[in-house]
Amino acid sequence: FKRNNMAQIVTIPYNALIDPDSDISDLIYQAFGPQGLGALSISDIPNYVEARQTLLPIAHTVAHLPDDVKQGLEHAESMYNAGWSHGKEKFGDLPDFAKGSYYGNPLYDDAGSDELRQEHPFFYPKNIWPTDSVPELEPAFKDLGKIMYDATVLLAKKIDVLIKKRVPSYQGVLGESMEETQKIKGRLLYYYPTDNTNSEDSWIGWHNDSGFLTALTSAIFVNDNTGEQIDNPDPESGLYIVDRAGGSVKVKIPPTHLAVQCGECLQIISGGLLVATPHCVRGSASPEGLSVGRATFPVFIDVHHAFPLSVPEGTTRENALGTSIESKVPPLEDRWLEDGVPFLQFLGDSFRKYYEWNTAS
Repeated sequence: FKRNNMAQIVTIPYNALIDPDSDISDLIYQAFGPQGLGALSISDIPNYVEARQTLLPIAHTVAHLPDDVKQGLEHAESMYNAGWSHGKEKFGDLPDFAKGSYYGNPLYDDAGSDELRQEHPFFYPKNIWPTDSVPELEPAFKDLGKIMYDATVLLAKKIDVLIKKRVPSYQGVLGESMEETQKIKGRLLYYYPTDNTNSEDSWIGWHNDSGFLTALTSAIFVNDNTGEQIDNPDPESGLYIVDRAGGSVKVKIPPTHLAVQCGECLQIISGGLLVATPHCVRGSASPEGLSVGRATFPVFIDVHHAFPLSVPEGTTRENALGTSIESKVPPLEDRWLEDGVPFLQFLGDSFRKYYEWNTAS
């Protein structure tokens, strides 16, 4: 584990995404290709900075609601994929109390259909909003989530151009699928103060994003007792990504930028041209007399449940698997069991394998 090894993230200006004549394939490949970090940032997104600053402080408010109010915002039927969740995930074999999450779909309160929700309750849950206790959450969540979604869809269309250039048989399915999808999950995260700052993954364990693209804000840090925003007091804390040499590098997302990370499904449908990278979050050591919390907001933008995870014609399963970095996560070949499996099945297999991996390690 390399401390103070800071990696420079590739940045794409928003104007390049909206310009139909702008070819940013090389920049995307630099970020998402086999030698990249699996992450990039987008600068100058209209209204993004204000929307981020409106939503993120609300994470502290929600995380410190009375327990009975938070329990009323839980949704066990969706496996806690809607509303409030704390201690429902596992870190190893123990409940994870390091962070609390508020889940919602920023575009659709009723994603999917009643029939699909009955069959797959965790995939298309109905939104739950704390209308009485924190009425400001819903509009702020939806506003920022929509901005992040729209920018990521623009990026997806440019990713299609890149893959088509290098893999001519690729069908260009990503941008269109993301325009049509209702599978969009926002997760307003609050990391509670931790004493466990010696572990590199004390706030979020090592993992790959299993989906297609994850949009992510830079974090804010707060005084946990008051909610007041503060500077990060611990330069060692924050987001770490595995580099291509197998070491860990710290990645700093500028506060005005939106980060986007490559998921494993994108690695599969690109035939291994683009690569997901393991990442984690290291907790912040609190100076004496100060309890430090952290808030951030990822939005997971995926496709419909039956989407077939297939490599482009002329490429192979081995191509898609061969670029994987798997020193810290369950091997992709144990979760993507064959070419063409539906996205929903892959998510379920990944969930099970991560649980087995974490409890065995």
